[in-house]
Amino acid sequence: MENSLYPAATPEIAKKREQLAPETLNSWRAFSRQVFADGALPGKTKDLIAVAVAHVTQCPYCIRAHTKSAPTRGATDKEIMEAIWVAAEMRAGGAIGHSALAIDVMKEHASSE
Repeated sequence: MENSLYPAATPEIAKKREQLAPETLNSWRAFSRQVFADGALPGKTKDLIAVAVAHVTQCPYCIRAHTKSAPTRGATDKEIMEAIWVAAEMRAGGAIGHSALAIDVMKEHASSE
């Protein structure tokens, strides 16, 4: 990620994070392992969900991490891209859904003229 808004995830940053809050970091790691373990949903599906959510939340670190780990759990490039398209549709759907707020304001403004 040279010349990027986001610094590269380095061992130094990871060490500093651990020094500043070791118990919290260890709890988060345990939580993450549990969340991504096979359960009612297989790990592959969970990683595909994570790829999609990472695109909606626009977390470059999560995008890289889950796009890298999804194939190790059996996901194909086509499945990853399809998950990204689902995220894009959901993000756009949020904008369409929230247009109800703007339409409501327009209606209020029109009735006050």
